Amino acid sequence: MTADTRILDQLDEWQAQGYGDLPVCMAKTQYSFSTDPLWRGAPEGHVVPVREVRLAAGAGFIVAICGDVLTMPGLPRHPAAERICLNADGEVEGLF
Repeated sequence: MTADTRILDQLDEWQAQGYGDLPVCMAKTQYSFSTDPLWRGAPEGHVVPVREVRLAAGAGFIVAICGDVLTMPGLPRHPAAERICLNADGEVEGLF
């Protein structure tokens, strides 16, 4: 079974279970309409590969995982935890 067949079968199953009217959230690079972050903006002539789908029934949507994307939303390139430390007096620094 190919990935495409597996994904389509999963979507068919969710349709049969009553989730067919849910909106779809595309999880992909934020830098481009493609799934390649190096193709900035709105490049033409590309295909958006969906590698997996996830049902977020409680939130009320289906997530299509595209390309090589992580699904941890809203994380910066350098986490705030890298700037947090204790100074010589034992006080926390770098929170704000």
